[in-house]
Amino acid sequence: MLFWHVPAPNEALLISGSKRRKDATQFRIITGHGSFVIPVIRKARRLSLALRESEIAEECITNQGIRLHVRAVAAFKVGDDPASIANAARRFLSEQDRMEILVGRVFAGHLRSIVGGLTVEQIIRERDRVAQEIKDGSHAEMEKLGIVVDALEIQEIEDASGYINNLAAPHAAAVASQARIAKAKADMEAAERELEAAAMKAQYERDSSIKRAGFIAETEQANAKAAQAGPLAEAEAKQRVIQQQTALAQHEAELAAQRLEADVRRPADAEAYRKRTIAEADRDQARFAAEAEAFRKRTLAEADRDQARLAADADAYRQATLAEADARATQMRADAAAHAERTTAQGQADANNARADSLRAGNQELIAAERIVESLPAIVEAAAKSLAGANLTILNGTQGVNDVVAGLVGQGLTVLDVLRKTAAAQAHSGANGAAITDARQSGNTSNGGLASNA
Repeated sequence: MLFWHVPAPNEALLISGSKRRKDATQFRIITGHGSFVIPVIRKARRLSLALRESEIAEECITNQGIRLHVRAVAAFKVGDDPASIANAARRFLSEQDRMEILVGRVFAGHLRSIVGGLTVEQIIRERDRVAQEIKDGSHAEMEKLGIVVDALEIQEIEDASGYINNLAAPHAAAVASQARIAKAKADMEAAERELEAAAMKAQYERDSSIKRAGFIAETEQANAKAAQAGPLAEAEAKQRVIQQQTALAQHEAELAAQRLEADVRRPADAEAYRKRTIAEADRDQARFAAEAEAFRKRTLAEADRDQARLAADADAYRQATLAEADARATQMRADAAAHAERTTAQGQADANNARADSLRAGNQELIAAERIVESLPAIVEAAAKSLAGANLTILNGTQGVNDVVAGLVGQGLTVLDVLRKTAAAQAHSGANGAAITDARQSGNTSNGGLASNA
């Protein structure tokens, strides 16, 4: 179409005259597709994004003061991003043909600066380093110009003073010396090969003469053998006959030996082996039986011995246990008797102390009552003896016995009450002995009455 503009793949379409844009470009950048441009209102221009080449030929001075003529080539293009396209458009849109010159001058300045800080040897040996430093040093300027450097190579380094040639002279001399040495070695090896070839030729001629003489001798020997062929053939035939006869006789002897082996020796060996095997089996059985009997007897003896030892150990343990139990029982009885004696003595002492205290306090009636209580078992015992000697008849069985015992106890309590009263009266009058005598008489009277009742 007339107003439809499409940029090439290596071009950028710049459209100006649009409304004010918010970004800093102030114009539209179209790449890869077309756009409609209204004449008069808008204006479209094209900026090439193709690869460009700039040759650099510059005289530089190294830090050694040596002047060098350096030739380099730089491959660059306008960047594909909008910022690079905008920067390049503002600077080169109307003068795109002068882009190589400007870029070459920028690279030339950086080349002089970097070469001035290096030696000739470094520049020659480290060309990649020099090129990379030039690219790094010019990166800021190229970015402002919107240019991207794809490659920078140093093509040639020339030296008008001959410094580089002088650097190469020692190496060239060494190479020339090595070349002469190599040529001398090659000549010597060629001479040695010629000598080896002559020796091999002489050896070949000698071997050929020896082989010819050998062939002649073999021919004469063959002729001699041909003359003796008849007698030798006859002798060899006789010798073969003798060998065949000898082999036949040897074969017959081997057959006879095999028949003897099969008919006599093998049956005899088999019978001997059978008898020997039976004898060994009987002997082993007898030995096994004897060993089993001995093992049985030895086991029984060991069992009896172990049983006797266990019985003796059990008896000794029982006796020791009994002895220990008797000793413990004796000790316990002794401890109990001692404790009882100590308790009795302590009770007696307490009783004596109590009596002493009572006497000191004037409690004669309590002492009299206590003596009566102490005499009560004797009184009951006397009553029981009198009953035992008496001829009593209890009519109602157990109940009668209980009644008798209850009567005895009641009389004893009555006697005890009388004794207490008497002791109290005696305490006021001071006659303790008379009260005890009356109590005893009352007890005898009661026993007499009980016997009568029974």
